[in-house]
Parts: sequence; C-alpha cells; structure tokens
Amino acid sequence: MHLHIIGICGTFMGGIAAIAKQLGYQVSGSDANVYPPMSTQLEALGITLQSGYRAENLDNTPDLVIVGNALSRGNPEVERVLRDRLAYTSGAQWLHDNVLRKHWVLAVSGTHGKTTTASMLAWILESAGYNPGFLIGGVPENFGVSARKTDSNFFVIEADEYDTAFFDKRSKFVHYSPDTLIINNLEFDHADIFSDLAAIQKQFSHLLRVVPDSGQIIIPDDDTVIDQVIAKGCWSEVVRVGANADWDYQIEQQDGRCFSVTPKSTGETHRVNWNLLGEHNVANAVMAMLAARHVGIELETSTNILQQFKSPKRRMELLADIEGIKVYDDFAHHPTAIKTTLAGLKAHHEGRIIAVLEPRSNTMKLGSHGDALAQSLAQADISFVLQPESISWSVAEAIPAAVTATSANGLIEKIVPELKPGDAILIMSNGSFDGIHQKLIEQLKQGVRV
Repeated sequence: MHLHIIGICGTFMGGIAAIAKQLGYQVSGSDANVYPPMSTQLEALGITLQSGYRAENLDNTPDLVIVGNALSRGNPEVERVLRDRLAYTSGAQWLHDNVLRKHWVLAVSGTHGKTTTASMLAWILESAGYNPGFLIGGVPENFGVSARKTDSNFFVIEADEYDTAFFDKRSKFVHYSPDTLIINNLEFDHADIFSDLAAIQKQFSHLLRVVPDSGQIIIPDDDTVIDQVIAKGCWSEVVRVGANADWDYQIEQQDGRCFSVTPKSTGETHRVNWNLLGEHNVANAVMAMLAARHVGIELETSTNILQQFKSPKRRMELLADIEGIKVYDDFAHHPTAIKTTLAGLKAHHEGRIIAVLEPRSNTMKLGSHGDALAQSLAQADISFVLQPESISWSVAEAIPAAVTATSANGLIEKIVPELKPGDAILIMSNGSFDGIHQKLIEQLKQGVRV
C-alpha cells in the first residue's frame, strides 16, 4: 500500500512516515522545504521525498494521502486530492487506526514540558524492559530517533493540542484515546487557532472524554485551570502531584539536581540525583515516574533509571564550551518556558547569563505574549531579541531592556563584543534561528570580537 504524506518533514509527520515504513508501507512525501536532518533520516529509510508542493507529486495515485496540519486549502496537492477524490486522512487519525488502538497508550500533554516528559517516560519503560513504541516531538538523546514502532503493548506519545488538519479542527490528541494521561500544565498558547484559554480548555475536556474509566489522569495539585477542566467531566482516576495540600504524591526539592517524591499512601520517600537543571524538569520527572507506575514500574526503579537520562535535543542542550563561554540551545517558545529555563540555568551557573531569543511561535508572532516576555527575560543579565519582519509589534517597546536586531547576523554583531569567560549563552527558539547557534560558535572558536 502506497502512502503519500503532505508536510512530511515536520517532526510529527516525519515520525508517522518512519512508523509507516516500519509497518511495511511504501511511503513518499513532500514538503515546502526538504532539508537535513529530517530529510536525511527519511531518505535513509527508503522514503521518496519531493521538495515543494506540486499537483504532479500525486501522479502515481497513492492509495492514501496523509495531510499534515500545516496544510490548508489552496495548496496544490490538497486541491489535487479533493479534485481527484483521492482517499485522505490526518496523521493523528492514521496513527490511531493503525497503531494506537492496539496499544496501551501513555500520552503526555500540556503547554510545556511535553517532549522532555515523554522522553523520560519512554526511557523509563525502555530501561525497565517494556520496549515501548513512541512518537515524540523531538529527538530523545537516549534513543537517537523521534519515533519507532515495536512489538510491545505500550506506546508513548507527545500529545499536542494543536489542531488536526484543515478538515478536522479538533486537537490532535483527541484521536489518541490514552490509557494513561499526563497533563503537565495548561496556559494560553497557539493564538493562531485558539481565541482564548477557554477554547483550549474545551479541547482538553474533549480529551478527558476518551480516557477510559480504567485509565489514569496525572495532574499537578496547584493548577486551577486544569482543575476547571476536570470539573467539567472526568470518568477516570485522577492522581495529583505537587507540594501543596491536595496531593497524592508530594515533591520535595533540595535543589534542581536532587529531589524526592513521597506517596501519601505509603509515606516512603524516593530520592533522585541526576544531571538536569530546574524545577520544571523535576516536575516533568515525577509525572513520568507516576505514569510508569501506572503500568507497573515501581518508583524505586524509576529513580535509578532517571539517573542515566539524557535531555532531548534542544532542551537545555550544551552545544559548546569555548574559552569558558558556554552555548546552550533550548526550544523555549512561551514566556513561562523561558522563565523556568532561565531560572534553572541561573540556579546552577555562577557567571552571567546571556539570553538570545527568537519570537518565532505563532502566538509570539501575533504579539499575544509581548507583555509577559519582559518579565520572563528579567532573570538574564543581558537579553538579545530578534525583531523579525514577520511580526508587527515592537520588541524594543515590549522589552525595553533588550538589545534588538533585525537579523541573526545583526544580533551576533552585538552579542560577541559583550561576551567574557564565565558567561552562559542561552539561545531560545522553536526554529532554526537562521543558524545563529553555529555562527556564534564559529566566531567564538576564531576568537573574534566584532
């Protein structure tokens, strides 16, 4: 059976392609831009790729077309599918019908921390001998791939609330029907498709409706927004995690590198010492531990496994340490994520922190988070923020303390003269940032001070 995937080079759709190939399908695909590393990974699997969207990409008449959620009416391949009445579906629906309905699904949702938490959960299951399949919106360092299908009964998935396709405006995660569901947190995001926080809560309510009564929902004990969703209807066991009064599992932190979790039912404390930074990663870890416990992995086992966990690519990833100047890459794309990432680094770095931000997410481009960004960046000693032509709001007005430029090269010219040994540069973007990471590293290697 021949599958053609429109929008194949995104992490989610690329994962779908890899899993389909494992299942024995003939797979081809197209995208606006086909480039490494995703193109290299897909071509290595024997998947035929076409760069650019063209009606003739469908001349071979595939048996089924899988349409990515970034595609809309007017796209030449979408129009060809509709005009020729080709069979089509969404990536989320295909995944449910061909993979997830046959597995115990462990889904990780929420505004922040999905990729890291899903990576932790998959690693715990792997190390405990469960051999899980997974599809994660990043590349877990412990695995080296973002998706795989196995013979295991268990499948871990990063459950995104973004919409499914141009013909299905429900969130993708509604298709996943999880048995174990983590909701890490819930804030306003995706301003391009959601009008307000209530609209996002509605989609999470839909998600709760497809969790069976034998399932389990794991939430923080201090998130009133999630509590409001639960109150609208929940038919599954709810487990609360945190440090406030209403908890089933309590988190205690000595610092970001050492924490403990204590079940109320036993009072037995389980301690973790590891290499990650920040309170947000502690919360991610405990959520993963409890999801693993739901499938039978004891907390003590998880604490030992997490000590060998490596962060996914682009999650506080140390790219270089040159003459005492460290360069980190992070996917932070929301004010809360920026704030917690900076706080985690600040707690464990004695020198200055240089924040470099590209406001690239659709929500940031629309200016919905403009006011919150200044507060989020306040923990940095110096902030450099890109002012791209694609946004209409003024970075300089929203973040008066930030140094701005209209290009990555322009930012580098302003960053390099400010640097000194002991600095930590934290580059934050959910895109390529025009290659600023390697450009900056190359200048540091050359000892250039512009």
